[in-house]
Amino acid sequence: MRVALFLTCVNDTLYPDTGRAMVKLLTRLGVEVDFPMAQTCCGQAHYNTGYRHEAEPLARHFSDVFGEYEAIVTPSGSCGAMVRELYPRMGERARAEGRGGSLATAVASVVPKTYELTEFLVDVLDVTDVGAYYPHRVTYHPTCHGLRGLGLGDRPRRLLEAVRGLELAELPGAEECCGFGGTFALKNPDVSAAMGTDKVRNAESTGAEVLCAADNSCLMHIGGTMARLRTGMRPVHIAEILASTEEEPAS
Repeated sequence: MRVALFLTCVNDTLYPDTGRAMVKLLTRLGVEVDFPMAQTCCGQAHYNTGYRHEAEPLARHFSDVFGEYEAIVTPSGSCGAMVRELYPRMGERARAEGRGGSLATAVASVVPKTYELTEFLVDVLDVTDVGAYYPHRVTYHPTCHGLRGLGLGDRPRRLLEAVRGLELAELPGAEECCGFGGTFALKNPDVSAAMGTDKVRNAESTGAEVLCAADNSCLMHIGGTMARLRTGMRPVHIAEILASTEEEPAS
């Protein structure tokens, strides 16, 4: 299978190790991975801030760049949800505004084949044991877009439970938002910080060394809170855990 890695802006700029981990993991599972160099922002930041029309060229560009691939795999539930949930909505809104159906047609080819990493592994590759080894106590935070937008359910947990050496600790209040929410954290910093503190205190109560999630934007927010509270915990993307092996262990 030949797939495209849709890395997203945050990962490309701040967390390239997550992209490297995805390539390592998928290659180990027999998947041919391409990184289309023409990829750009999916438009989520624009759309969520109210600039829907400005996001439309980015949706068209995404379709042009990724349309030829069998599958598009991303390490971000929020950007995955942008493509799967909001691209069709943008296309229908453009049609309703009398601007034709070209946008809806353009995105129709990429929407059904865009997957967040864990759903690609479980639903498409039909695998939960990816041969990973990670000898640490870990707690898992299900991010909002993955949980509510994409409906990832227990897929990430099933993958983590199959990792050798990993001890999975239940996170109290797991389904509560961490407080990031993209521009929400900028517009409502005090509320965002309070929500982040609640999340980190709950994580700290588990005795875990690592808090794991499937979206680095949320991990960035949680990790910053961990550092300010001096918890000694660290945030790690699930791709980096799943890519880790005894021969090439992740920290």
